[in-house]
Amino acid sequence: MSKSDRLLSLDVFRGITVAAMILVNNPGSWDAIYPPLEHAHWNGCTPTDLIFPFFLFIVGMSIHFAYQSKLEEGLTKKTFIKILKRTLIIFALGIFLAWFPIFSFDRLSRIRIPGVLQRISLVFFFCSIFYFKTSWLTQLRIVAVFLVGYFLLMALVPVPGVGPASLEPETNLGAWLDRLLLNGHLWSQSKTWDPEGILSTVPAIATGLLGVLAGQLFSKIEKPELRTTWLFFAGAVLILAGLTWGLIFPINKALWTSSYVLYTAGIALQFFACCY
Repeated sequence: MSKSDRLLSLDVFRGITVAAMILVNNPGSWDAIYPPLEHAHWNGCTPTDLIFPFFLFIVGMSIHFAYQSKLEEGLTKKTFIKILKRTLIIFALGIFLAWFPIFSFDRLSRIRIPGVLQRISLVFFFCSIFYFKTSWLTQLRIVAVFLVGYFLLMALVPVPGVGPASLEPETNLGAWLDRLLLNGHLWSQSKTWDPEGILSTVPAIATGLLGVLAGQLFSKIEKPELRTTWLFFAGAVLILAGLTWGLIFPINKALWTSSYVLYTAGIALQFFACCY
C-alpha cells in the first residue's frame, strides 16, 4: 500500500499493541507488578495475554492490505522470494536476540530456537501463501481444520512416555514434541517445553488467518457503519465460541489452545472496530 492508502485504524491498533508490549515488558519493579500486567499462570487470559495474538492478527490483516492488489497476478516468483526473504530475516532476528549479548559458540550450541519473532515469521509465511493460493472460504476451512485437529491431538492422543493425553506444562503432547526435536534449544525458564513450541504454532497460524479473513471482510463492506457493525458482530461470535470451547479445552496462551485463538481473535476484531 502507498503511504496515502494506509489504513489509519490498523496503524492505531498496531501502535497501541506495541505500547502495551513495552508496558508489560517494563512494569517498573518486577517484585510488585499489577495483576493485569502479568501473564496468566497457566489457564486463563489476562490483558497481557492478548498482546501476542493481537500481533499475529495484525500480521494477517496486513497481509491482505499489502497484497490484495497482487491477487490477480497470483503468487509470482518475485512475490514469493520477497515473502521468503522477509520470513528468513524475521526468523534470523529472533535467533540473534536469543544469542545476544554473549556471542559464543558454546551459547550457540544451546540457543533457544523457538521464540516470538520466529513464530511471527512462520505465521507470516504460511498465511501469505494461503492468501495467494486459496479462497476466503478455503482459508476459513483451514482455520477450522487447524483448530479442531489441534484440539483432538492435545485432548485425545496419548503422550509417549507419559501416558494419557495431558494439558499440563511438561506432560502435554506439544512439550513431548519440543523435547524430541529441539531438546537443549528450548525456553530457558523451563528447558522441557516452550511456549512458542512446534505444535502450538499450528493454531497460531489460525490466528493469523483469522486476521487475513478480517481484512477481507473489511474490504468487502463499503459503508463505514456497516463495517463497524459486522466487525463487532463477528468479534462477539468468536468471543462466545472461544468461551464455550474453553469449558472443555481451556483458554491457555502457553498451549495456544483453540479456544484461546477464537477468544483473542474476537477481542482483536472488536478492538480494531473501536480504532476504526
